[in-house]
Amino acid sequence: MKSKLFVLNAAAVIGLSSILAAPAAYAESINSLENKKSQIQDQRSGLESKVNTANDKIKQLQDQQDKTRAEMKRIDLAIGETNTKIREKNEQITTTKAEIEKLKAEIVVLKERIAKRNDILKQRALTYQENGGKTNYLEVIFGASSFGDLIDRVSAVSEIMQADEALVNQHEADKKQLEETQQQVENKLASLESMKKDLESMKAKLSTQKVEKDKLMAQLEKEEKDTHTYKMSLEEEDEMLAAQQATISKAIALEKQRQKELEEARKKAAQQAALNNASSGGSGSSSSSNSGGSSSGGNVSNERPAISGGAFTRPAVGTLTSGFGGRWGAFHYGVDIANSADVPILAAADGIVARSYYSSSYGNAVFITHSINGQIYTTVYAHMESRMVSTGATVSKGQQIGIMGNTGESKGQHLHFELHKGSWTPSKSGAINPVGIVPL
Repeated sequence: MKSKLFVLNAAAVIGLSSILAAPAAYAESINSLENKKSQIQDQRSGLESKVNTANDKIKQLQDQQDKTRAEMKRIDLAIGETNTKIREKNEQITTTKAEIEKLKAEIVVLKERIAKRNDILKQRALTYQENGGKTNYLEVIFGASSFGDLIDRVSAVSEIMQADEALVNQHEADKKQLEETQQQVENKLASLESMKKDLESMKAKLSTQKVEKDKLMAQLEKEEKDTHTYKMSLEEEDEMLAAQQATISKAIALEKQRQKELEEARKKAAQQAALNNASSGGSGSSSSSNSGGSSSGGNVSNERPAISGGAFTRPAVGTLTSGFGGRWGAFHYGVDIANSADVPILAAADGIVARSYYSSSYGNAVFITHSINGQIYTTVYAHMESRMVSTGATVSKGQQIGIMGNTGESKGQHLHFELHKGSWTPSKSGAINPVGIVPL
């Protein structure tokens, strides 16, 4: 009995129901599976090449980021050094302006001094005009009453004339000093202002370079992030292909075992037929049990959909809320079945679980690979609350694989169901409308 059930289960996994099929059909089914397995290996080889290319690009982007960081460090240091110099120039300008203010005060005093000297010189000149200039000095000298008096008068006149000359010389020196000091301070201030302006211009250029480097860095980081995301999608696709490759290998092994057991069953049937022909009273009735779908038990109280005939059955009871096609400005690659409470999710057909995992987009998801009449199909069950099967498990049509939920990128409890002709790919190029193929 166990052998018979195993034969039936093995036949269910491959999607064939006739135990008396011709051997040529079995061989064709295995060849189809082997070809699909080879195609998947070719796809994986192409993905490996793309992953390597992505890794090379990531390395290149990281090297560019390192160079950009080094350049940004140089710019930051240059801006810091420039700011230090600007502060120094500001201090020097402040000091120089203080010197100018001090000089202005000194200039006021000096101007007053020069003005007084001018008054003295004007009075002397007026005296010269009124008294005949140097003639008065001669009268003073010749009016001496004695030789000693003469010496005193000559000495006095000489001192007066020297004082006048010194006064004039000092006057000229002070004026020259004033002009030179003013010019020096003005030149120094102009030089400092010019240097400060140059430094501020340099700082502005460095700041512009920093902004450009910041933009470049942000762009490089975004490109690296996008490349990482692309690489992850390639790796996820490779994982899915590897899982499908493994399920096909398992399906091939089951198909070979099925052929072996079918051949043994055929021989036994032939022997039994021969015995029946030789015997006049034999009754060759055979009983067959219909194990439409083994449920995984559990605490699910909601109604399960009736297991229909044919290759596929309905995966869940509920309302079809979204169909296959355009939706909300994008393409919806499956159908949505909504319901509430603990709604069981059933395998739509016999097959092998290619992947059972949690996806950020699909939430709790199960991918099942089916081989039906030599054609590979993949069904996807997404947003489930929980999963009841693991990767690599063999499932039969109608077997419970999870409970309807609202996980991942989902808005409300429902089952997102996809049907793919061939293997599932991130591009979903093989997605087909399940309506009309799967009872919904």
